Amino acid sequence: MQPQHSPAISPADAAPPATQTAGFDGARAWDYLVKQVGFGSRPPGSPAIAKTQDYIKSQLAAFGCTEEDDDFTAQTPLGSIHMKNIVAKIPGTGRDIILLITHYDTVRVEHFVGANDSASSTGVMLEMARLYCGANPAHKLNSASLWIAFLDGEEAQSVIDGKAQWTDEDSVYGSRELAARLAVSGELKRVKAVVLADMIGDRDLEIRREANSTPWLVDLIWSTARRLGYGKIFLDDRQGPVGDDHDPFVRRGVTAIDLIDFESGNTFWHTAQDTLDKVSPRSLAIVGHVLVESLPLIEKHAR
Repeated sequence: MQPQHSPAISPADAAPPATQTAGFDGARAWDYLVKQVGFGSRPPGSPAIAKTQDYIKSQLAAFGCTEEDDDFTAQTPLGSIHMKNIVAKIPGTGRDIILLITHYDTVRVEHFVGANDSASSTGVMLEMARLYCGANPAHKLNSASLWIAFLDGEEAQSVIDGKAQWTDEDSVYGSRELAARLAVSGELKRVKAVVLADMIGDRDLEIRREANSTPWLVDLIWSTARRLGYGKIFLDDRQGPVGDDHDPFVRRGVTAIDLIDFESGNTFWHTAQDTLDKVSPRSLAIVGHVLVESLPLIEKHAR
């Protein structure tokens, strides 16, 4: 596989200054995205995903995040595969937890580098960690803890004729692991909202209301996006249920939302064409801006 070089960014695709997006730096999120793509294909258990894990952990440490690893072994159609969830925990003064999640693995398709799926959302969540971690964060919640989880094993491990064979049993391994561990520890009852980002880097970004997402949380984030001037990005169109990392939480009765551009991004989804030229810093900045502005409202609503 030839290494990817970051393409020239057109003015239309450039991230606006962070001063215009509540401090969220789309250019930094882009750098995190490019770094991941540079590791190549990153399926669970691969040398490239180990490099990705080290990179995520090193960035979180540099931001001053308290981070915990959850190493587990997943039983898959390919046999036992070692996987790792990485969770940054920003403590609050109260009991409530707001959980942001992304996956960082890629599908087992030849030459697949996953610029959109999953480097885009992981880049956004790394930038969120930079804003909220450390002794003097740029942003903080009123009392809730903010957890940011980087999940392994979202993709189906079985691939036939270049297509992933998604099933409930062969998918979202990391999310199922995290939800189960939180249920066992009793902490799941403290999680007031789960916000998943996935495939949010598309240059022609269009995010629709996903059917399995909690209605009040969808309404809150969509109203925030409209207020910020992103009504043409966060569309009122509804899309059917998308199998994704929010599902294990929804099944356990937790408020959750999936922010995903599945229809526009689907033109190159799970193909070797999911490359840097398909994504833009501007899209990352928009999603990050909406997340930053939405978090205080989510915290207030969830009390």
